[in-house]
Amino acid sequence: MRFTAASVHRQIVAVLEAWGMPAEPARITADVMVDTDLAGIDSHGVSMLMMYDSLHAQGRLRLAAQPTVVTDAPGFSVMDGGHGLGHPVAVAAMDQAIAKARVCGVGAVSVRNSQHFGAAGHYARRAALAGLVGIATSTTRHPAVSPTGSVAAALGTNPFAFAAPRAGNPFVLDMATSVVAMNKVKVYSFEGKPLPDGWVTDAGGAPVTDAARAYALLEESKASLSPLGGVGTESGGHKGFGLSMMVQILSAALSGGGSPWSGGDHDNVGHFFLAIDPAVACPGVPTTDLVEEFIAAVRIPGDTVLVAGEVEDRCRAERSRDGIPMPDPLVEKITEVCVRAGVELVLA
Repeated sequence: MRFTAASVHRQIVAVLEAWGMPAEPARITADVMVDTDLAGIDSHGVSMLMMYDSLHAQGRLRLAAQPTVVTDAPGFSVMDGGHGLGHPVAVAAMDQAIAKARVCGVGAVSVRNSQHFGAAGHYARRAALAGLVGIATSTTRHPAVSPTGSVAAALGTNPFAFAAPRAGNPFVLDMATSVVAMNKVKVYSFEGKPLPDGWVTDAGGAPVTDAARAYALLEESKASLSPLGGVGTESGGHKGFGLSMMVQILSAALSGGGSPWSGGDHDNVGHFFLAIDPAVACPGVPTTDLVEEFIAAVRIPGDTVLVAGEVEDRCRAERSRDGIPMPDPLVEKITEVCVRAGVELVLA
């Protein structure tokens, strides 16, 4: 089934407001989630409602939280998300980084006491659409990824996103530092698809390819995702491990954010946002033209070469026209969330 983006947006807002989120943060959150689904990143859009429902039921979300600025300097600031969903504070933080970059050439904002903020690429792309280079990183609330040399879950999937302006849609690289995002395993479960070997390993070191079983084990920290590059060093797993540690430091050490093993009544997820304004940092340098030149250089005649962001751009155009596809199990889960929230199912 395919559903209109407008009805998916209304559904998300209805649920969030029923939980107690004010109208404007609910709208911002729905904007981010729907844009993510339109881009084809099904693991981080409306399918996240089930996890948010669980966090709300556990009392781990403060839906009425208002982001606050803790420290402020010309080129850097720290914000506190108040233990609310991460989308509103992430939008505010990237917008603040952009504003600082307009003055200083570079602006950076770190965030603490946040929650899941959806797809990191959305925020990096936000900077690129404004003509700036953007970077967004985040810790995650759940240990799911093994470090090189172990199969124990010790790190989050720790996403990293980079975006640069182009003449048309931006270049947007959005990636987990694990071999795959944990929520992608959930999507495979909804779709009844087996996992590729090497994605998930149980506590004994054996691969798990049943997606539903793998997701259940990951939620209980009884299995782990491999770092980007896979298990061991032969295929570069140590590089993914190193990138994950970099994201952890940027997102948490600069803000006072927590780690996935920190515990406590609330999750102290940390984010980091960086914006660079080429017009201020390097006046006279045709950054957008140079990005296009670099991209043209990798277009091999006779081959199909797509650079980061182009698959999502095509998907965004197709889904804006034809609707957002959802497998039946996902629609059933969303229906259950609506029943618990006491709101009408408005998907159309």
